[in-house]
Amino acid sequence: MLIPVRSAVARLGAFAMLAAGCHAAVAPGMAVSLAPAADTTILRQDVNYLASDALAGRLTGTPGNDSAAAFIARRYAALGLQPLAVHPDSICDTPASTHARFACASAYLQPFSATSVAAIHAGLAAALPSQNVVAMVRGSDPALRDEYVVIGAHFDHLGRSTFGAMDPEAGGVIRHGADDNASGTAAVMELARLFVRHPARRSIVFANFSGEELGLLGSEYFVEHSPVPVSRIQAMMNFDMVGRMRNNRLIVYGVGTATELPKLVDSANIAPAFQLTAIGDGFGPSDQSSFYADSVPVLHFFTDIHEDYHRATDVAAKVDVADEARVVNFAARIARALADRPVRLTYVRTAPPPHMATAGNTSVYFGSIPDMAAADVTGVRMAGVTPGGPADQAGVRKGDIIVQFGGVPVKDLYAYTDALRAHAPGDSVAVVVLRGTERLTLTAVLGTRQ
Repeated sequence: MLIPVRSAVARLGAFAMLAAGCHAAVAPGMAVSLAPAADTTILRQDVNYLASDALAGRLTGTPGNDSAAAFIARRYAALGLQPLAVHPDSICDTPASTHARFACASAYLQPFSATSVAAIHAGLAAALPSQNVVAMVRGSDPALRDEYVVIGAHFDHLGRSTFGAMDPEAGGVIRHGADDNASGTAAVMELARLFVRHPARRSIVFANFSGEELGLLGSEYFVEHSPVPVSRIQAMMNFDMVGRMRNNRLIVYGVGTATELPKLVDSANIAPAFQLTAIGDGFGPSDQSSFYADSVPVLHFFTDIHEDYHRATDVAAKVDVADEARVVNFAARIARALADRPVRLTYVRTAPPPHMATAGNTSVYFGSIPDMAAADVTGVRMAGVTPGGPADQAGVRKGDIIVQFGGVPVKDLYAYTDALRAHAPGDSVAVVVLRGTERLTLTAVLGTRQ
């Protein structure tokens, strides 16, 4: 899960070619069960492998991240899912032996160049070659199979970098990211295994994102280059940190993003029920935000923050796969309900809590959602604005590039943050934005974070 932090980081090493170093689709000695419910043995072995020293923390742009992508792609190939990323007519999409499917696992990869303003300022390379992993279980209903439910999670983490780390004093140790987000990745692969045996009426797209820790880069790229029409996506379900449940408490964000979601989520919470905390907000520091900003209803499953977050101590042994299996089964019920319902959800545009809007310890609030991937502009491009917030009321729109704030030139995200923090709640400030070929001066009255 992403929390922007300014940290000093070492340069990444050379990039490894994914095709040259693929791992097996399942961890050594593992037999894939086809039971109709989540299998704790599979979840355990997947988390163990993804959070192992061999993958060195899966930092975007590193061999460990590439190996994780290969592992996921080979799993989808072995299960017989349809590849969506490249070569949709590849051998993977036709009856073939397991060996032949393994040979074309690259058909599931969606390559992109990960570029993050924050990462560049922290000393990372300007462009990090990476990839999402994308596959599909085709829907069973001819009338609905060209609509989709997306089930996703990011598989990258911090690696040996201190960028974003909560324990920078530990230096270049491996930050394994077992809960964040080997747990979510394992959940998505397990859901794929369940649905390939029993397809739903709509098609289900399984998307594993890289670059989340650098600013939701992989999910943003997926939305902008979606292999299926975004307008036909019924909903997106995101899994980020679902392996460390305490006191039977599960948090589900996004229930306010469609009229029907509160009742649908509640009805799926059957005995033994979770102590469910349902939150309406569809934005937030994980990949569902990329979809919600493009008018897709979303749900984000989360077992809450803990003391090992973004630290080297987030290791596989601390993930509780029994509780994670319960989350997977709960989510499977929701996914099937979403995929089988005869009509589309009713999208609702909601306002995220003010504390989501700006980073850092400050009370001033503008209500902007910066595009963390926009390193090719001078200024700060908006991925969105908080409905009803100061930016929204001033007329700032998605896609606007803020180039001046309160009379201070804005060249990048950090200059923007500093300019914002120079003001106090209640201040009236002039905000200059570029909107296409227009240069507009807007007036905003800043609010207070709560």
